[in-house]
Amino acid sequence: PLLLAMSCAACAAAPSGPSPATIAESPPALSSAPYTLIPGDLVTVKFYYNPELNEDLIIRPDGKITMQLIGEVTAAGLTPEALAANLTELYASELAAPNVSVIVRRASNQRVFVSGEVGKQGVITLTQGMTLYQAIQKAGGLLNTAQRSQVILIRRTADGQATGSAVDVRPIERGSAPQSDIALQPYDMVFVPRSKIADVNVIVDQYIRQNLPIQFAIPVF
Repeated sequence: PLLLAMSCAACAAAPSGPSPATIAESPPALSSAPYTLIPGDLVTVKFYYNPELNEDLIIRPDGKITMQLIGEVTAAGLTPEALAANLTELYASELAAPNVSVIVRRASNQRVFVSGEVGKQGVITLTQGMTLYQAIQKAGGLLNTAQRSQVILIRRTADGQATGSAVDVRPIERGSAPQSDIALQPYDMVFVPRSKIADVNVIVDQYIRQNLPIQFAIPVF
């Protein structure tokens, strides 16, 4: 009885509640964009009920693939799921029960371009899930002269038009809002200006026309 009483007293004195490791919050996950097909990607187009039509195809520089029975189909600029849905619809008039899936077998050499007030300007390889701020870090980080409140992200739309948006990287850099970082896509361009920009569209036009390196060719779908 004495031992039992001592054991109960020890239990009562022991602190309760979760351990510090349990209480600590994990950082919020970064947003990631769905994968978008680009020229050079190797894809497998699989027909579940018509395996004789299965093919491994490389997306051509013009962004298209050539399919049996239906001919040329635009693939670049679409997610694998969107391309599969388009193919299922296109084959509806050719097959009794088309059920198509698209699998990316090998991604092409994906790149982004970072310039402006960073340690080392140039082309860098885009890895899976890379974000805007991670690309800046890979390019040597921000210089003291960088305009952190207005980093310009330039991205091509499916019709080849360049659009720009301003990103405030200060909350990302401080760690107070890592979830506001932006997942990059192939051929994105990140420009870190020295001073605040009044009209982003003007900068996009000037940047595309004057400063884009020739070796960093961007396909127009």
